Amino acid sequence: MKKHKYWGKIEEDWAGFSAEIVFNSQYFDNNKVTIFLGSEFDDDGEEIETIPNEVELNNFENTFIKFISNLDTIINNIMHKTFERYLKLYAHYYENEEKSGEKPLNIDSKEKHFEKIRNLIYIRILDNGNIKILIRYELDIEHGLEIRLENNKIIAIGGIAET
Repeated sequence: MKKHKYWGKIEEDWAGFSAEIVFNSQYFDNNKVTIFLGSEFDDDGEEIETIPNEVELNNFENTFIKFISNLDTIINNIMHKTFERYLKLYAHYYENEEKSGEKPLNIDSKEKHFEKIRNLIYIRILDNGNIKILIRYELDIEHGLEIRLENNKIIAIGGIAET
């Protein structure tokens, strides 16, 4: 265990090293979302067992503070990009009773779609201004949804572990 001025206690957790502080936002349904610091695995696919050093923790702090400071814009971009992804990959099924066997969901706006992605699993702060946001996606629970940001810009959206 290590202590940091911003993150508090850093402890080895089920998916790497987690901070004592947690993420809360009115945009998401669950409070106290775990924040993981650094990658879970190294380049060889082995679990990282060395706790992040002070410089890394300070860099993660800067990345996270910038993220929180721009959260409204980031959420708007997430809403827009994930709705585009829904239209491309899922709408043909969920909006077609013949294909789904169910009444259409009538998801016709980014706001309606956002209701399906409000359950965060965790947030991972990475090197070089990168953040991964993992979500339990109501429309694809098997794959979930992972959003990767670099300097608060969405650079990838996919299933969990696909970005």
